[in-house]
Amino acid sequence: MKRVLVIEDNENNMELITFILEAHNYITIRAETGQQGVDLALQERPDFIILDIQLPDIMGTDVLKIIRNSEIGNTIPIIAMTSYAMAGDREKLLGAGCDGYIEKPIDPAIVMSQIKKVIGA
Repeated sequence: MKRVLVIEDNENNMELITFILEAHNYITIRAETGQQGVDLALQERPDFIILDIQLPDIMGTDVLKIIRNSEIGNTIPIIAMTSYAMAGDREKLLGAGCDGYIEKPIDPAIVMSQIKKVIGA
């Protein structure tokens, strides 16, 4: 089974996305802060990462930079899942190293197809 690290500080969003992923037979690893997300990414080496951008300790963009500059580099797909929906935000995040971008609030009916487009499953 594929393992996914979900870095999300909002409890309701965490519950929803992990419920959807687990219903599709993914093993979820949860991180509620950016630093915890970085630590778990390096330790657990998940198959892909779902990354919120607004986190309580460090911004998701910094989490992205730290992971991309680590020994993991670009080996793990990272999907931004964020309410940042201003013009140009998608392009900025993709340009910064995210492999995909999904706007919140997520649509449970299509979020798995959005994720699978990015991870190639």
